[in-house]
Amino acid sequence: MVRSHAVAGFLVAILPLIATPGASLALLIRHTSDKGRRQAVPVILGTATGLYLHAALAVAGLSALVMHSGQAFTAVRIIGAVYLIGLGVWTWRSTAANPASARSRALPPKRPDSVYAQALLANVLNPKAASIYLTLVPQFIATGESFRGQILVLATAHAVLITLWLLVWTLLVGGAAQALRKPGFRKAMARTTSVMLLALGVRSAAA
Repeated sequence: MVRSHAVAGFLVAILPLIATPGASLALLIRHTSDKGRRQAVPVILGTATGLYLHAALAVAGLSALVMHSGQAFTAVRIIGAVYLIGLGVWTWRSTAANPASARSRALPPKRPDSVYAQALLANVLNPKAASIYLTLVPQFIATGESFRGQILVLATAHAVLITLWLLVWTLLVGGAAQALRKPGFRKAMARTTSVMLLALGVRSAAA
């Protein structure tokens, strides 16, 4: 099993990546500011599921195949960029008419699992998340021990850390609930989130 100092080193290495604003944080702010703290749960679950999927792909060697194939990696990057850009455009359009229509048209759709699906796709289609398990994880794996078990431990540590990070933001956003209920503030928050998603998509496409 992976040693505690290796887990600690891995968490220190990925902390700057987690702290960098990304699609998960943008979705969290968007949904919690619009419909309350409970919306943080599917965002966090979707993000964590995406991390475990990347870990599983790393174990199976599929991520390595994507990273070593220029065409496959480009395809994943473009798909992820298109998804983020589309999500950003949808978010912007949901508040383009007026605050009243924003609440009825804003993300997510009425299906209860859609927020989870958005967070899952945003993580799965992010090549940066896949690269973590191909560039950082191997540095903290000890030879002669269970490869799968060590990756599982590191993925769990990763999921716990990003969960704590998103929970902190949930408390910050939830603490401003009264201000966030104002239509003007919600509209500004939605448009800010859409810009973040668009920027992330453009950056991913240009990388």
